[in-house]
Amino acid sequence: MRHRLYYLLPDIECARRTLDDLLLSRIEHRHVHFLSLGAALPSDLPEANILHRTDVVHGAGNGMLIGAALGLALGALLVTYFDLASPSAVVVGTTLLGLIFGGWAASMVAAALPNSRLKAFYPEIEKGKVLMIADIPASRIKEIEKVLEERHPEMRFSGEDPRVPAFP
Repeated sequence: MRHRLYYLLPDIECARRTLDDLLLSRIEHRHVHFLSLGAALPSDLPEANILHRTDVVHGAGNGMLIGAALGLALGALLVTYFDLASPSAVVVGTTLLGLIFGGWAASMVAAALPNSRLKAFYPEIEKGKVLMIADIPASRIKEIEKVLEERHPEMRFSGEDPRVPAFP
C-alpha cells in the first residue's frame, strides 16, 4: 500500500533536486508527479496527469452510483408497467447500463474541474510554487520524510493521503 505525500516546492530547480533525491532513495520515477500553474514544467520533470489534476475519479464514482440507482429505478418501472418475460434480466440490464453511462458522463464533466483534494494547494501554486505528489510505500514514509527534511529545508510538507489505491 502506498501513501500519497504532498510537498510545496519554491521553484523548478528545487523540484529537480528533490526528484533526484527520491530516485536515489529508490522511489520510482512513475510514482512522483509535479504540478505547476505558472511556468511550464521542463520535460525532465514528470507532470501530474489528468487523474491528478482533475476530479475525473471522484466524478466517475459519483456518476456510477447515481447512474446505477437511476438504472435500477428505470428497470423497476419497466417491470411494473410492462409484462416482461424475464423481469430480473431487465432490472440487472438497466442497472448496468445506468452504471456505465453515469460513470462515463460524470467523468467527462469532472475532467473540466480541478481536483477537489488539491483545493488547499491552489493559492500557493498560483503564486509560482510547484506541488510535488509522491506515492511512497507505507513502510518507507518516515525514512523518505527524514531524507527530504534533511536535504531540502526550503520545501514545505503539505500533507498526506493514505487512501491511495495500491497500483503496481
